[in-house]
Amino acid sequence: MNASQLLPAVRDIYSRHPEFRDLEPWELQHVIWSLGYSDGLEDEATIAAAMQVARADFSGETGDAA
Repeated sequence: MNASQLLPAVRDIYSRHPEFRDLEPWELQHVIWSLGYSDGLEDEATIAAAMQVARADFSGETGDAA
């Protein structure tokens, strides 16, 4: 699973469970698996990339370096 495939799952988790927005990638790795978004534990770096985009979505930041 790559970051673009994980992004919808992370966005869904963040919208349903805002308390998970401050988790570290290794913590969210377990959440993604235990909630059934994935059949196995995904790579932490991939999760971190998806988290970065999802956090920017929720905070309203564009992430562009102007």
